[in-house]
Amino acid sequence: MTDVRNLLIRGSEKVTVHYRLLIAGAKNEKERELYRSRIEREQRLLDQLQNGLPERFAA
Repeated sequence: MTDVRNLLIRGSEKVTVHYRLLIAGAKNEKERELYRSRIEREQRLLDQLQNGLPERFAA
């Protein structure tokens, strides 16, 4: 299960980096806010993953 968790953590980190790049090229504030909210969501998921998998993922 550790391999799966590490894979999910790396994926979440990559997604966050991608959204930061999109913010830099955003055309307007609405678009930037959308990406910021997605970064916040990814950060919450990343925090959960780093503290252990949520029970819904536990098998």
